[in-house]
Amino acid sequence: MSALVIGGGGGGIGRAISRAFAAAGAAVAVADRDQDRAAEAADELTGSGARAVALVGDVRSRSDVDGFVTGTVAEFGRLDALATVVGGQVAFVPAVRLHEMGDEDWDLVYELNLRYVARAARAAIRAFLHQGTGGSIVSIGSVTGLMAAPRQAGYGAAKAGLVSLARTVAAEYAGDGIRMNVVACGAIATSARPAGNAAQVPMGRIGVPDDVTAAAVYLASPLSSYMTGQTLVVDGGVTVRGPFSARD
Repeated sequence: MSALVIGGGGGGIGRAISRAFAAAGAAVAVADRDQDRAAEAADELTGSGARAVALVGDVRSRSDVDGFVTGTVAEFGRLDALATVVGGQVAFVPAVRLHEMGDEDWDLVYELNLRYVARAARAAIRAFLHQGTGGSIVSIGSVTGLMAAPRQAGYGAAKAGLVSLARTVAAEYAGDGIRMNVVACGAIATSARPAGNAAQVPMGRIGVPDDVTAAAVYLASPLSSYMTGQTLVVDGGVTVRGPFSARD
């Protein structure tokens, strides 16, 4: 099995997913816009005995995204799974109310959370169809795509679009053995993101990257072969907490 992780070169969720795919026996292409980070991630995986390659490019470039897929196929001979990880809002543009958000910021959030995923999915689907053996796409989403997102309207709208995209891919390509699912994350603490307020989470803790990786590997693997177009929520219970819910 070979997997492409877009956003796997840096730390946090992407790096953890790259490690998890490698631990499951996959050859892994880690894609990042920072050459040093991508190389460091690939070197770590090869040092653990896995096959890995570093790919460098910007998800805002169609040719770079296409190159991630063709580069993976060139290195490993095939592509079986795609994981799209890059995303977010507050790391790229200010968190403001909708009327204060300019078109330029909205477009950037859309580009980094939805448009590149569609590009990557198209490229992966072409590879899957050419191989004739199907494939799996797993996109890291957010619970903001399932509920209100004050001061993150662009991000929430893009992540909601990701859920719709997965459903459409599922409906269009199920007969070809191609699946697409989403992991909708709650608050996940990484080296680049503070822990947040655990009191708002019914399970009483903020998530860690390994909480996400288990879901991503499951959805990419044959263990979930009868699942497609679904959103698997990994949020410690945030989305099911009612207005009168309380922890003891």
